[in-house]
Amino acid sequence: MNPFYRLAFIAAPTPAAQSLADCLKKSKDFILTSPQQADILIVLGGDGFMLHSLHKYQSLKKPVYGIHCGTVGFLMNAQPLETAEDLVYRLQKAKLTPLHPLKMTAHTSKQTFTRHAINEVSLLRETSQAAKIRILLNEIERLPSLTGDGLIIATPAGSTAYNLSAQGPILPLESSLVALTPLSPFRPRHWRGALLPNDTSIRLEILEADRRAVSATADDYTVHHVKSVVIKQDFEMSYDLLFDLGHNLEDRILKEQFNNI
Repeated sequence: MNPFYRLAFIAAPTPAAQSLADCLKKSKDFILTSPQQADILIVLGGDGFMLHSLHKYQSLKKPVYGIHCGTVGFLMNAQPLETAEDLVYRLQKAKLTPLHPLKMTAHTSKQTFTRHAINEVSLLRETSQAAKIRILLNEIERLPSLTGDGLIIATPAGSTAYNLSAQGPILPLESSLVALTPLSPFRPRHWRGALLPNDTSIRLEILEADRRAVSATADDYTVHHVKSVVIKQDFEMSYDLLFDLGHNLEDRILKEQFNNI
């Protein structure tokens, strides 16, 4: 097979990921190069490492193919890979899935921080005091005060992660929705959250913020002591993931809804 793919391997610092990367790099079925020069980025690890890598290399705008070498691999393709030639074959058949992230703009008393989230934005109390959060959608107040541990705003791709653990709904990838899921709500006690159109502007204002400190986290990036947070899906940005046929993200999200029956 003539080498025609220029590949860059980005491996998690684990024995399994490093060992597989070392094995694949010896192949002559493709050209080994840097992320900047690559046609495709090959990420080896789990979902956490994939999210880290997507954020780190987003500016390169390269498609990313993940190989599961970690604990959770929802965003990854399954092993085993028999040979490097098998990897090239998979890349030829893979389906491109663009993911539009959430854009979080978090305000503290002194600064404003902007960060993108592929999975979710989460607001969490930072003290023993319950958080109190005012919820506005498209600048219209929908809930004057949510008292509890916090909130999650999840994309369809992230709806099977932290959101699902908090009893939030699983969203089909093509649903054009985001999930707004409360964390241990005290008041209103039986409120289970909301499904929102993905073009909704969500403003979250922290009430009594001086003594009820709240942090805001976009995937793995945290801002402490926020006063308010605005979240909206960013349709001008996309992360392009490659998935094997029969193992694409739409199918995996659908299967996840029946896993616990």
